Amino acid sequence: MKKFTVPTRDEVAPANQAIFDNLTKALGFVPNLYATIAYSDNGLSRYLAYQNAKTTLSNKEKEAVNLVVSQVNNCIYCQSAHTVIGKMNGFTDEQLLDIRNAKSEAPKLNALVKLAADITKNRGNADAVLVDDFYAQGYTNENLVDLILQVSDKTAMNYLHNLTKVPVDFPLAAAL
Repeated sequence: MKKFTVPTRDEVAPANQAIFDNLTKALGFVPNLYATIAYSDNGLSRYLAYQNAKTTLSNKEKEAVNLVVSQVNNCIYCQSAHTVIGKMNGFTDEQLLDIRNAKSEAPKLNALVKLAADITKNRGNADAVLVDDFYAQGYTNENLVDLILQVSDKTAMNYLHNLTKVPVDFPLAAAL
C-alpha cells in the first residue's frame, strides 16, 4: 500500500499555505492530520468550516463524542488529540477513560456517549432504548442532528488517519 507522508507548507496549494500559517499562529503547529487533508486544494478549508460550525453541543459534549467515536473507530491519532483537548475542557483522566468506554457518571453525558458509540458501531442505526434515554435526559431533535453531524465529522478524521497512518503529533499518544 502507498505510504502517506505529511505534506509541508511548500507542498500544498497557496490557500492551504495561508491556513497552515493561521494554524501555526493559533496552535503553534499544524497537526499532521490537518496537513494531510491539505493534499486536497479545497479539503482543508471545507473541513475546518464544517468542524468549526455552530452546534447545540457544548465543547465538553463535543469532546466526549469525539473521544468515544475515535475509540469505537480505533483511531489512535484522534484518541490522542481528544484526550488532550478533553483535559483542556475540564475532564479528569478517570472521566476520559469512562468516556472511551462509552459511559459517564453524569446521566446526561452518559446518554450522549452511549448513543454516540452505538450510532458509530451500527453505522447510523441505534438502539431505540438509547435514543429514548437521550431524549429523556433533555436532549432535543436539534441535539440529535448535531450529534450525528459530530459523529460524521469525527468518523471522517478517524477514517483518514486509519488509512494514511500519518504520525501522531499530540502528547499522550504513547499512553493510549
